[in-house]
Amino acid sequence: MNGSPSTFRRPTTPRRWGSFFAVLVLTVSLSSACSSKSIRPATNDSGVSTRVRTALLNDPQVSATNITVTSANGVVTLSGRVRTPAEADRAVAVARQTTGVTDVRSELAVAQP
Repeated sequence: MNGSPSTFRRPTTPRRWGSFFAVLVLTVSLSSACSSKSIRPATNDSGVSTRVRTALLNDPQVSATNITVTSANGVVTLSGRVRTPAEADRAVAVARQTTGVTDVRSELAVAQP
């Protein structure tokens, strides 16, 4: 090191820019590939069904003892018997307002007096 030239060579500018652009292109490619797919959070169907059942049981306008609740991918199906068409409508409305529900299908039948 006594005045002798250093053996370390700094990479030339074009090589550094080439690496930078390669990383940039890779990053942009990955970002666009990931953003092109819509990512939906996974739905916990058991939890959705439980929340809907609980909401129905707590609603004074619905007699939920004869209503069965199932869920698949956030789509809730209500089946069973209700006393009136208004009760069926209310059950569907309560289910729609429940967290995690994406749609409600009603297979509720009005019981004949």
